[in-house]
Amino acid sequence: MEKKPVNLAVLFADITGSTRLYEKLGNARALECVGLCLNIMRESALGCGGRVVQTIGDEVLCVFPTASAATQAAAEMQSRVEMQEPVSGQRLQIHIGLQFGPVLEEGQDVFGDCVNVAARMVKMAKPSQIIAGGECVEALSKPMKDQTRALDKLPVKGREQEVDVYEVLWRQGEQLTYMASRAPGPPKQPLARLSLRHGGKEMILGPGRELIRLGRENSCDIVIADRKASREHARIERRRDKFVLVDVSSNGTFVTFHGQPEMAVKREEVVLQGRGSISFGHPYSVDPTEVAAFEIETPT
Repeated sequence: MEKKPVNLAVLFADITGSTRLYEKLGNARALECVGLCLNIMRESALGCGGRVVQTIGDEVLCVFPTASAATQAAAEMQSRVEMQEPVSGQRLQIHIGLQFGPVLEEGQDVFGDCVNVAARMVKMAKPSQIIAGGECVEALSKPMKDQTRALDKLPVKGREQEVDVYEVLWRQGEQLTYMASRAPGPPKQPLARLSLRHGGKEMILGPGRELIRLGRENSCDIVIADRKASREHARIERRRDKFVLVDVSSNGTFVTFHGQPEMAVKREEVVLQGRGSISFGHPYSVDPTEVAAFEIETPT
């Protein structure tokens, strides 16, 4: 018999800047710091009645019976990590995403729209920040709900309606800064879109598609047939009204904006503007064969 979804709170917690920790501290010391953060996150989840679904690298996924329990665990995680002494000048920080809603459990794993939204929330969160979806905040107890503030609405892949986004203020005495109401105001303008062309293929990034993956792997949206390119080389994400190129490669990505010098991006992000070209693993001048051209179309 097919399993029915159950309402759960989903929490993603990710260690901020773990790559930088390995660069600054070396593998052994950084691994120790990452292990410390992961233990704090797991202990806090279990202590608040949660279940650790899985640990992926420097990120944990947990579920809780209530939104309040998940939010309490998130606040405890942040508080305990913030209390740790800096290591060789490097502060340990985490960022957390929350959502509440129907979840399908299969074995130890969890699936569903609620999980996808929570994953989007953690990507949006800044260091030492807790970001929650609107359904999670609506399910909170009154005292906890009073410690949130509305931020914005956010498009999420697979959802027609945008998600209300809130910040959870977890520090004691932290002052609320109330955002202006979004109810009145002019009609929402059409969102910009990005056109990406490579070979004979064109892809559009905009409403309905939030991500384009580029690399040598056949599973990528755009396959780069260049040995200098990594299997998973880069991705372009739509973040509200911006398009961000994220390099995850070994040799870097080379971006040229129209009329400007070429810039190298390695293990970093850059906001794409106007139109230009992207070369993978080497400058455009070395081999212009496997180059992608982009253009951002802004509605008038």
